[in-house]
Amino acid sequence: MIALLRGRIADKLPNRVVIDVGGVGYDVAVPLSTFYGLGEVASEIVLRIHTHVREEALALYGFATALELGLFERLIGISGIGPKLALAVLSGIEPADLVRAIEQADVARLTAIPGVGKKTSERIVIELKDRLPRLDTTTPATPGAVVPSALRDDVISALVNLGYHRPLAEHGVDAAIKAVPDAGFELTLKHALRELAR
Repeated sequence: MIALLRGRIADKLPNRVVIDVGGVGYDVAVPLSTFYGLGEVASEIVLRIHTHVREEALALYGFATALELGLFERLIGISGIGPKLALAVLSGIEPADLVRAIEQADVARLTAIPGVGKKTSERIVIELKDRLPRLDTTTPATPGAVVPSALRDDVISALVNLGYHRPLAEHGVDAAIKAVPDAGFELTLKHALRELAR
């Protein structure tokens, strides 16, 4: 089984990356949470890999962190949740937020993820509540952590209303907050839109 790939990015799309390892290209499906951290084409990359073997295919799923991989493997262990839906879950919510949503039994937050219905959300909470990977609480707070969550939520909501997918909107807003931490709603929104236009 392939557990880790180290190489250069040959090609990348929001849901997959091709990794050149010694002249061999590995097609790896990735969640948005991993995609956002990827460098440019031709840059070095290391991904933790889950090798999924089916009768008709061998598929590789790549993750930037052990937390993402752990959550993915726990999700596909739930009856009715396959790799594609597990990737959709990790693309629709940040890993640390997913852990918190499950711990708090926040079914509404899970149901807000595209492709995840109420029954699936309830099943995720019931099955994973006591089987979650532990969050590393020793990491320092991110610069965005000091920003009132109401401002972040408002700007994300505005972007979603403009037609952006929630994970993309969250990424744009977090980048904007990092660039202009003390800005108000309008300036944060402008910076987020500029970030998303890149």
